[in-house]
Amino acid sequence: MRVSGAYALMDALHRHGVSHIFGYPGGAILPIYDELHKAEARGWLKHFLVRHEQGGTHAADAYARATGRVGVCFGTSGPGATNLVTGIATAQMDSVPMVVISGQVPRASIGTDAFQETDIFGITLPIVKHSWVVRDPRDIGRIVAEAFLIASTGRPGPVLIDVPKDVGTEQFDYLPVEPGSAIPAGFQLPPSPSAAAIGAAAELLRQARRPLLYVGGGAISGAAHGPLLELAERFRLPVTTTLMGKGAFDERHPLAVGMLGMHGTAYANFAVTECDLLIAAGARFDDRVTGRLDGFAPRAQVIHIDIDAAEMGKTRLPDVAVVGDVKAALEALLAVTSGEDSQGRTEAWLERISSWKHHYPLVVPPPEGEIAPQEVVVALRELAPDAFFTTDVGQHQMWAAQFLLNGPRHWISSAGLGTMGFGMPAAMGVQVAFPDEQVVCVAGDASILMNIQELGTLSQYKLPVKVVVLNNGWQGMVRQWQESFYEERYSASEMTGGMPNFQALAEAFGVRGVTISDRASLRSQLQEALLHPGPAFIDVKVRRNENCYPMVPPGASNAQMVGLPSHPELAIDTIRTCGSCGNHTASAHLFCPSCGAKL
Repeated sequence: MRVSGAYALMDALHRHGVSHIFGYPGGAILPIYDELHKAEARGWLKHFLVRHEQGGTHAADAYARATGRVGVCFGTSGPGATNLVTGIATAQMDSVPMVVISGQVPRASIGTDAFQETDIFGITLPIVKHSWVVRDPRDIGRIVAEAFLIASTGRPGPVLIDVPKDVGTEQFDYLPVEPGSAIPAGFQLPPSPSAAAIGAAAELLRQARRPLLYVGGGAISGAAHGPLLELAERFRLPVTTTLMGKGAFDERHPLAVGMLGMHGTAYANFAVTECDLLIAAGARFDDRVTGRLDGFAPRAQVIHIDIDAAEMGKTRLPDVAVVGDVKAALEALLAVTSGEDSQGRTEAWLERISSWKHHYPLVVPPPEGEIAPQEVVVALRELAPDAFFTTDVGQHQMWAAQFLLNGPRHWISSAGLGTMGFGMPAAMGVQVAFPDEQVVCVAGDASILMNIQELGTLSQYKLPVKVVVLNNGWQGMVRQWQESFYEERYSASEMTGGMPNFQALAEAFGVRGVTISDRASLRSQLQEALLHPGPAFIDVKVRRNENCYPMVPPGASNAQMVGLPSHPELAIDTIRTCGSCGNHTASAHLFCPSCGAKL
């Protein structure tokens, strides 16, 4: 069949099961949009017109995170393509499968500084798994098949296909390429976990008295929550998750110790400091998790399970490296330990953690004065227990991570890149994927302004997303750092000057606007807004100077948190002297880190 390159592209996307695309048209990508119009008429897929290309990338990203399928977005050449960059980097840092298709100037104009020409292929090389510039329309079917394979296998990530305008219009004899039938040169599927590594991991697990499961985003993308739960219950293993790993393990479970790291729970950070075995499953020892690296799990042997061999030893050298799919590795570990259990080895350890939980709980300030931001998050947790939650980046993100209790793929947040403006377009992507589910975006008054124009997309498509802004009139996390580490010099962090009337702004877009400033009506107004059948924007006025605690200061170990109540007999950063070797160590250490003597 003789077709255009643009037709071949749409047909290839249709063959790969693409049902939704987020994008914004422009000159170089018009041939593709013309064919997209016909594809929509055929019922192949639906396109969602975002108001900025960055919004399209975040929507496609969150669509992928929520569904486990590849997200797709379009943008034109030049500024359209460069507007995609932040979203591509966001997906790359968080290992999200995404196919980004950009328009490009005609082939003969490439390299001439033609109108709206940029080398998006070169610009994005460091932030994609792979990329192509289509030079021949006959290659489109193969390239699309390769793109979906690379984006979704192994460690997922974004890929880019740059399509010159004349490639989209050129006619040729089209031979479709079916999904999975085009294997790129040098492509290899990730290895199965080696039996030797699994055996070595099992032996360390049998010996441990103070083990800890440290679970990252790889457990989410690998759908490993089933074997993770089974392993934790079999061996009575406490479980902590990263920001990316939230939802991999039920945080209501008695073995859960919540998130660890800079704004993690005190008991998770104490546990990682005291454990004798750290089982890292789909986690990459990010600096926001580890704090000062030499103080992270300093007495622990480490089992590192990850699909990406490049992560092994990148920041922490493991005692046992298990390279492979996290779910497959955990299932293999369960198989070799079939019939075994903890034999009571971890009970004293779990009691110790329970004591930390009792003495160092996450705290909601007393209901006095202005509404506390934590109150809002707890109310959302109770009023929307099964919702998909997306967040922007800042204090509100950390409070949401601390207090929300999410199931697998119901927590959607920019973790690695920390992209302000992510939350609302991400919520759009989730709502498109699950039109009948409740989707709530938790945002701050500064970050929401980064992509506020996407209210137009919510309005146009009547996406019933609920946006809840914790409005303290600051770039909250910047203000907290300036207060703590810069002698209260609040440089360019206050947002009250020029702050819009969010309720009026939302209503100008045709979105229900709500303002909440009174604690007495907080829950009733939130409930009413959550039940509204269309999109709603809820501006909650919260305390201006509330800080997010606990907090691990920069350069400190995880045990050296600030913002905790004083319990010197329990805090593990209290110093005492070892009776055997005379070296100083923390009061709660069970064994001396210098000589190994029991304390």
